[in-house]
Amino acid sequence: MELRIERLSKKYPNGTRALQDVSLTIGQGMFGLLGPNGAGKSTLMRTLATLQEPDSGSAFLGDIDMLRQKNDVRRVLGYLPQEFGLYPKVSAEDLLAHFAALKGIAHGKERRDLVQALLQQTNLYEHRKQALGSFSGGMKQRFGIAQALIGNPRLIIVDEPTAGLDPQERVRFHNLLSAIGENIIVLLSTHIVSDVSDLCRAMAILHEGRMQLSGDPMALVAKLGGRLWMAVVPHSEIAAYRERLDVVSIRLFAGRNLVRVLGDHQPGPQFEQASPDLEDLYFATIKGLLGESFLASARQESAGPTTSHPN
Repeated sequence: MELRIERLSKKYPNGTRALQDVSLTIGQGMFGLLGPNGAGKSTLMRTLATLQEPDSGSAFLGDIDMLRQKNDVRRVLGYLPQEFGLYPKVSAEDLLAHFAALKGIAHGKERRDLVQALLQQTNLYEHRKQALGSFSGGMKQRFGIAQALIGNPRLIIVDEPTAGLDPQERVRFHNLLSAIGENIIVLLSTHIVSDVSDLCRAMAILHEGRMQLSGDPMALVAKLGGRLWMAVVPHSEIAAYRERLDVVSIRLFAGRNLVRVLGDHQPGPQFEQASPDLEDLYFATIKGLLGESFLASARQESAGPTTSHPN
């Protein structure tokens, strides 16, 4: 099964063009949708989750028309939105059982067995009797994944799932998502570059409602090889570098300003060649520094029956 999105567009009444002719084909495994806040990611996620209508375009999950067969979509969809409410005084076990009943799992023993299995899978079983209001942020996110897994979904959508998590909880969540993504489509929407670099073998960058780039992250990053330069510069000279060079980013390292620049030739004697990473690709893309030839080449290489690969 694959997810095919074709020329989806959405304009809000205030004039904001949230999506502009967005097209993607996504196969089984983890797929990362990367973009800054306001890029249109949540609009796309809500559209695929049958929560809002686009102005135009189409989306198919296998042979299911996601815009017209919404009940069919909901039967095979698991969704963890960016913000979701929980009843703080209800235990994890009881609320998960309630969600399972809403999903149509009516038989009591089947429901109890499923709830226990999901709590085990998300490492929440020992906390099953705890009120959800006492859960940490990471535990709440893992509970969100548990409810998204009810009904053996074929597509799981997770929207900004690791924002606000501490490093240990982020690692736990990454491990959970990676295990889930072995057999189904998991669409991960995030502005955190490391989420995509750690988890996804296929990705796309969305910016200002437009799909900028898609493909294998490692292959796309490799295309920047030989074109990235770095130097430590005084703070007083940063503005001048921004004026005359294609500055990808300025990072603080040990209290010093490390400037990373895109260019076909060494920008100056103080610069040395740097190894590119996904963050460099991301910043260069949203700043419009890559050039049409790079983008066209990337599109050609990513073209094919799918832009994702099994893990």
